[in-house]
Amino acid sequence: MTQEIETKDKAGRPEPLEPLAQPHYNPYLWPGAMEDDSAAEEGATTTAGEPKPDGEPVAEREAVEDALRTVYDPEIPVNIFDLGLIYENKIDPANGDVAIVMTLTAPSCPVAGILPGQVAEKVAAVPGTGEVAVTITWDPPWDQTKMSEDAKLALGMF
Repeated sequence: MTQEIETKDKAGRPEPLEPLAQPHYNPYLWPGAMEDDSAAEEGATTTAGEPKPDGEPVAEREAVEDALRTVYDPEIPVNIFDLGLIYENKIDPANGDVAIVMTLTAPSCPVAGILPGQVAEKVAAVPGTGEVAVTITWDPPWDQTKMSEDAKLALGMF
């Protein structure tokens, strides 16, 4: 239940009540949510980044995985990597380009239109990466068995 505070204006009249906090995430109120329904289609690809500068070493897999661990589905307090949403993470050793295949917890996920873009941007920011392509897949469907032990522990599933 949202807690509300009643205030009065200078004339002593009650002012409209305003909530102190939003009690639950609402995808229809979250900026950018539900913008691009086509982004959740099988095979939809989002890109980011630029060609890696010559002479710069290629990013290590651990650095890319650390970047993936900074992306969260706003409704779940566990990062997408530990949730098991990343099915494939390939780094081209020649040019640092990164190809990621990921899924979402459900096809109707409210952030389906923006989450792949966030993933691409975070990975593209890793030094030593070139162009990043994030592709959505629904096969195999995500389920809780894909979660890491840390994710299960964070969600109280033990």
